[in-house]
Amino acid sequence: MNKLIVPFSENLTSINGGVVSSFISLIQNPISLRFLSTSTATPITSTSVLSSSSEEVFDMTSHIIQEKDLLRKSPNGGLRVLDLIDHGFLEPDAKLYSQMLNKCTQLGKVKEGKMVHTHFMTSKFSHYLVIQNTVVNMYAKCDCLDDAREVFDKMPVKDMVTWTAIITGYSQNDKPEEALILFPQMLRLNLKPNHFTFSSLLKAAGARGNEREGEQIHGYCLKYGYDSNVYVGSALVDMYCRYERMSEAHFVFNQLEDKNEVSWNSLIAAHSRKNEGDKALLLFQKMQMDNYNPTHFTYSSLLSVCASTGSLEQGKWIHAHMVKSGQKLIAFIGNTLVDMYAKSGSFDDAIKVFNRLTKPDVVSWNSILTAYAQHGLGVKTLQHFEKMIKTGIQPNSVTFLCVLTACSHGGLLEKGEFYFKMMKEYNIEPEVSHYVTMVDLLGRAGKLDVALSFITKMPFEPNTAVWGALLGACRMHKNMELGAYAAERVFELDPFDSGPHILLYNIYASGGKWNEASKVRKYMKEIGVKKEPACSWVEIENCVHMFVANDQTHPEKNKIYKKWEEMSERIKEIGYVPDTSHVLLFVDEQEREAKLQCHSEKLALAFAITKLPPGSTIRIKKNIRVCGDCHSAFKFVSLVVGREIVLRDKNRFHHFNGGSCSCGDYW
Repeated sequence: MNKLIVPFSENLTSINGGVVSSFISLIQNPISLRFLSTSTATPITSTSVLSSSSEEVFDMTSHIIQEKDLLRKSPNGGLRVLDLIDHGFLEPDAKLYSQMLNKCTQLGKVKEGKMVHTHFMTSKFSHYLVIQNTVVNMYAKCDCLDDAREVFDKMPVKDMVTWTAIITGYSQNDKPEEALILFPQMLRLNLKPNHFTFSSLLKAAGARGNEREGEQIHGYCLKYGYDSNVYVGSALVDMYCRYERMSEAHFVFNQLEDKNEVSWNSLIAAHSRKNEGDKALLLFQKMQMDNYNPTHFTYSSLLSVCASTGSLEQGKWIHAHMVKSGQKLIAFIGNTLVDMYAKSGSFDDAIKVFNRLTKPDVVSWNSILTAYAQHGLGVKTLQHFEKMIKTGIQPNSVTFLCVLTACSHGGLLEKGEFYFKMMKEYNIEPEVSHYVTMVDLLGRAGKLDVALSFITKMPFEPNTAVWGALLGACRMHKNMELGAYAAERVFELDPFDSGPHILLYNIYASGGKWNEASKVRKYMKEIGVKKEPACSWVEIENCVHMFVANDQTHPEKNKIYKKWEEMSERIKEIGYVPDTSHVLLFVDEQEREAKLQCHSEKLALAFAITKLPPGSTIRIKKNIRVCGDCHSAFKFVSLVVGREIVLRDKNRFHHFNGGSCSCGDYW
């Protein structure tokens, strides 16, 4: 246990009227600091600055103050140690000030830190540079950058530690520009930066995204010989990763003689952000082969990439590895797990992980609310939101986005309008994403005119996402006139996004306006816009199998087509009728039906049925919205094969089971 030996004043004679014949020490006490007098002295009363309880006494056997007593409060609201100094019972000491400030930094106690700072400035040690640096560091690490900068600016003498403390403060508190501006000023004073300085500067340069700045800082690392330092090297790797310059990041990483978990995690996280799961997993394996233990950050990055790709089997393996390694289920890794299971279609596992979190925070709740919303459970999303409020967790803008999305997917129009207005009660200003979701909610409900009026009343100019939401609703409700108007607004803002062009084409084609539809196709060709190919994929034994419409490339194509023909006949026997209105091509009815049977999600489903054991859940992903006919076919197939089929499309999850879908046919 950390202890501090402090000197006492030797000229003390009485306290509260009692004579004190001698003092030997001040020491630790679980409750307070206390003096003990000789037999002729009067004990100190409970109103003394030294105590809040008449039962506490000083131990005369040592000169020790325990570390836990450094910031103990006195009855007057101050700090007892400082009161002891003020009343002459304790000699001020530079080391004491330093330890008190460090304790404030460690515990994030700014109020107490300001008390110590004020007291220190009136002491004979106020000119001590080391303690002034400690003050700057305390304010910077407690996110009081204005106070840190004020102290910094008033210091008559500054050394390298001073500059590093303020640079680090700005860098770690998301003010990279301020951190980088200070560096040349420091160099002009002929102060030599150290590895802490460079680590903070590289972090700031990476956050700024200005590659030229990062290269200059890298040059100074080489000049001062810190490029091979493990901390600077790790920061360099992370900086180049944030620039997405992976070749430079790997070069720096490979040059490091001594690596650490941070440098490994930087590379793994970068590949995860780029959705390069195979490379991230390969690095993960190399990391263990080189005897580096993965941390929570390692697992979080790997689980994130599994979430983005919906790779459930790999995600389960990483989760199992984390448990086997003895890692605890702390909040942020738990949140990532919830997100991974939810986005991989394993909703029950997401719920289990959430229920095991000891102290779910707002991010945890947002993760589970997103899961409910994406899986089409609108009412349960709202129930969990109300439960979250009752637990005392303050919702943020992301929370309300989850709730509004649930209302949109579930057709809960009145609830959505209610919660949109509720945002003001929590002093949350709706962002563009909230307005987009509201337009989507109104549009899906068929309130197209209301949606248009809502757009015109927005406090800012609508962007492509807002008009795109209205365009999608017009496609759903076959409103050609308003759809064309919304499409024109999108084209004005971004003519090269293929999505709105395809939506407008579909609106015209579904209404039989083939001339207008062909004009859309012609315009797309003129400006070089290409339609994103629809594709579906399924993961079988850690191998991803991808399909496109009319796929002829898969090695088992004959078996796949034969299986779907078989399934098609079986579901027709129980009521499935192909909906050829979803084939938006000018061809005859027979050809329309033939094209329907070759959609990518149907081929993926047929393949999964042949490969997965009976009764097991089938999970399929698609890069665009599932078509209405495939949605209908999947419901019938789930009834025929007696198993759950989970389909994740661009917008949400569909759980097909027993002939019905979790979306209630509202999507």
